[in-house]
Amino acid sequence: MTAPHGPLALDVDEARSRLPGLTVLDVRTPGEYATGHLPDALNIPLDRLKSALPTLRRIPGGQLLVVCASGARSENACRVLAEHGVRAMTLTGGTQGWARRGHELHRPTVASRATWSMERQVRFTAGAIVLTGLGLGLLHPAWQLLSAGVAGGLVFSALSNTCGMAALLSKLPHNRPRPADLEATLATLAQRGEVPVT
Repeated sequence: MTAPHGPLALDVDEARSRLPGLTVLDVRTPGEYATGHLPDALNIPLDRLKSALPTLRRIPGGQLLVVCASGARSENACRVLAEHGVRAMTLTGGTQGWARRGHELHRPTVASRATWSMERQVRFTAGAIVLTGLGLGLLHPAWQLLSAGVAGGLVFSALSNTCGMAALLSKLPHNRPRPADLEATLATLAQRGEVPVT
C-alpha cells in the first residue's frame, strides 16, 4: 500500500487478496459501471458522492476501496472523502488495470445499453469539436478558435488532472443514475451489515 503525495493506493494484487473484506465503491457513471465492474462493487457516481457521505462515514476505516476506469476519478473521490473524514483507498490502474491482470469483471444480468467509457466519450467529443472548428474555419478563420479552445482545455486537463468536459458529459441522460439507484446502493450497504442502520 502506497501513499505518494495522495490517497492510499492498493495495487491490483493487494486489492484482490483483500477483496472479501473491502467495501468496493465504483465512482464511474452508471453506464460505465454496467459495462463491467469489480465483484460486489457498488455504484455511486463521483458527482453524487457528497450526498452519500452520511452512509459512507459509517464504513470502518481502511475498508473502503474506491475504483473508476483508470484511477484518476477514484483518486479525486478519495480526496473528497478525506476532506469529510472518510478514510478510503484507491485502486491503482482502476478497472482497466484489474481486467489487464486477467481478473473477472461482473456485468448486470439484465440487458443494458452499451455505454462508452468516459475517457472514450471525452476523446470522441473533443475530436468532433476540433474537426468541426477546422471545417468551419474554411468558411471563416474565426471558427478555428473553437479547435484552439479544445486544445487548450486538453492541455489544462492533463496539467491539473481534472476534466471539465468529462464533468459536462457526466450530466447527459445516459450517464446519469435514476434517483432510486443511489438509495438502493445505500440500502445495500446497510443490509450487508457493513454499515450499521441508525
